[in-house]
Amino acid sequence: MSVNILLLGNERDQFSDDNEHQSLASFYLHRRANRSLIQENQPGLKVYQADVFGNIQVVLHEFPSSDVLRVDLQTSQRVASEADIIIVKYSVNAKNSYLDVKDNFVPLIRQIFSHCTVPVIVAAVGSRINEGPPCSCPLCTSDRGICVTASEGIQLAKDLAATYMELHALNDFYVGSYFGGVLEYFIIQTLNTKTSAKSKKKKNNQFLKVKPPNLEQPEKMPVLQDDPSQYESDFQGLLVHGQCADVIFCTSSLEHLLEAHRIVLCSVSDVFMLLFGGKSAYEVHDSCVLKTTSNLFAVCRDVSVTAEYSPVRVIVKDSLLCSCLSDILHFIYSGAYQWHLLKQQLRKKIEDPEDVARVLHRVRCILKKPGKEADVSYYTEPWQFCSALGRFFNTPLLADVVFQVQDITIPAHRAVLVARCEVMAAMFSGSYAEAKSFLIPIYGISKDTFLCFLEYLYSDCCCPASILQAMSLLVCSEMYQVYRLQHLCEHYIISQLQSMPSRELATTSMSVVSLIRKAKFHNSEHLATWLLHFMALNYLIFSQKSDFQDLSEERDFVETHRWPSSIYLKQLAEYRQYIHSQKYRCSLM
Repeated sequence: MSVNILLLGNERDQFSDDNEHQSLASFYLHRRANRSLIQENQPGLKVYQADVFGNIQVVLHEFPSSDVLRVDLQTSQRVASEADIIIVKYSVNAKNSYLDVKDNFVPLIRQIFSHCTVPVIVAAVGSRINEGPPCSCPLCTSDRGICVTASEGIQLAKDLAATYMELHALNDFYVGSYFGGVLEYFIIQTLNTKTSAKSKKKKNNQFLKVKPPNLEQPEKMPVLQDDPSQYESDFQGLLVHGQCADVIFCTSSLEHLLEAHRIVLCSVSDVFMLLFGGKSAYEVHDSCVLKTTSNLFAVCRDVSVTAEYSPVRVIVKDSLLCSCLSDILHFIYSGAYQWHLLKQQLRKKIEDPEDVARVLHRVRCILKKPGKEADVSYYTEPWQFCSALGRFFNTPLLADVVFQVQDITIPAHRAVLVARCEVMAAMFSGSYAEAKSFLIPIYGISKDTFLCFLEYLYSDCCCPASILQAMSLLVCSEMYQVYRLQHLCEHYIISQLQSMPSRELATTSMSVVSLIRKAKFHNSEHLATWLLHFMALNYLIFSQKSDFQDLSEERDFVETHRWPSSIYLKQLAEYRQYIHSQKYRCSLM
């Protein structure tokens, strides 16, 4: 008597080497079968023949893709209709593999077995490389969407009334014990059903109703919520409060209008770069920019003021611009891309539509980039404002403060710092020494970590080089109370740990226990809780490490939530005991 097993789908991902990567079928048969034979009857189709439980023959037909199935569709459908057990498998890191199963193999199963039921196993293979919220920078967004989530796999299993399993690695535990225990349970049930049908002389096409085992699943990991960016609102607040303002706009009669900041104005406009000496006329190479600068603005030099970074008076020559200057500055500090809102505000103040059009045209001329038409708005997306300010990161241009960190100096701009960091805003105000100092020493933080911290303040992006650097950056962000950056570091640590294979987790010198202690000490309770769940989920790995014994009250949590749990091991032992008790009976068939 034999059992026919149909394998559908490909568990290899785009990062695997086909020559070195063992398949789920070959790994299982190598560990559990008495003997096995592999044949290839048609291109891409593999047929495995093996003996289990002594002399019970198991025949496995593997179709890695729907293209292989269509090579000889009639033969493939016949092979599929003879299946006693179906295994649907895909890689969690290859969305195409999952979609091939969902769009092509699932309809085939429903069509062939519409009048009968066979046991189905859905096996999600691998550890997800980007589970959890990803890095916030545009360069990392390309990794999104390639992973298959657990909810998608569970829904696929529900559609097929199947047993869902996540095999994080092809090893003895996940394939030999976890997957093998469930598969052998179905093999025994199939043999019992066939024996009963044979003894009662029933037809071969009688319905096979096999109830899948209800195995306990690992506890769901806690999810950290994303914090929305406050980049635009931070700079709007900077304009409202006026701290560290170094530009004073005046009328032609030197009447005070509004205060602003050179670094923000120069980041979006070459007109202001030319006005404040960030660029020379020879560097601009655009007559429109030169003409706009001379026609609309003039710098009033006060000979009595000698300080290099004292506020600069800028005369606004155009009366229309003077009347709308507050709306224009709010537009610039909001990212300089919300043109429809600026137009609405101008219409409320100016009755003549032609005057509104003239003001909008002048604003476009102010924001014009060399080589582009003045009537085409340059900024159309929020991220362009981040990118524009990011160009001034770690550059001496317009810098009004320098940080001394270890053996290097880092130029910066007070306006950006106070807008993005409340601790910096307090440091540069009042009677603190830093408020009047140009060179500020930084202690207790490495230069690489502080550079990453400043880069986030300028560009709103966080790209640590490693888990350890992300933890150092988390400590720095907690010190300066930049909580969104702290949460981004938490997300980065989580995504990196989830992408590490089991073998790397077992051999790495990085201490997760140390990460837990640092997270707790620096008020990252969500990260500490997640790390405890992560240790519990990988209990077999972390319980063998020397620092596991250093856990105090956290150890009880890990032991309570450990996986595999005592309930699961008990269920697995019952299945194994049941299988062994049937071996003698199977050998007589």
